Amino acid sequence: MPRLLKHRNLAEDRWRLLREATTLADLPGDCAVLVPLALWRAHGPALRDRGDVGVWLAPTDDPGLLGADVDVLPVIAVDFPHFTDGRGYSIARLLRERYGYANELRAVGDVLRDQLFALAEVGFDAFVLREGEDAAAALAGFDGFRGVYAPTAARPQPWFRRRGGNGVAARG
Repeated sequence: MPRLLKHRNLAEDRWRLLREATTLADLPGDCAVLVPLALWRAHGPALRDRGDVGVWLAPTDDPGLLGADVDVLPVIAVDFPHFTDGRGYSIARLLRERYGYANELRAVGDVLRDQLFALAEVGFDAFVLREGEDAAAALAGFDGFRGVYAPTAARPQPWFRRRGGNGVAARG
């Protein structure tokens, strides 16, 4: 059963996360891969030519180091080594709002159902749930909250700006 949720649907995952890849020789040639930022920075031109390469960022990685490459990457994955580590939320928001990343932004690692709504609000649109999580049941995690007050990547207008003419906040 797939553990990938993409655009609020179950999906097959064609990307292989390579946590330990340090050289081009570590890359399999038969599938799409997500490589560490350090490998991308060391071999960017060769990896861009391959075409089926994305990058994964650790919580300590600076997304600004992707530079202009942010426009050519089909997938950027952000690692959550522990569900209590919130640095990935900031990385996602920076990628979407400051660097203009418009392709798939994926949360990987210790990703739980209870985080899905908040992760989507900061810009994630794909989620690889941790082992043991029921992906079909986790879909309900997107609907766990009615809305948020503050502006987010998903809803740039704050709650009071989204209010309808009748004094009741518009759904959205």
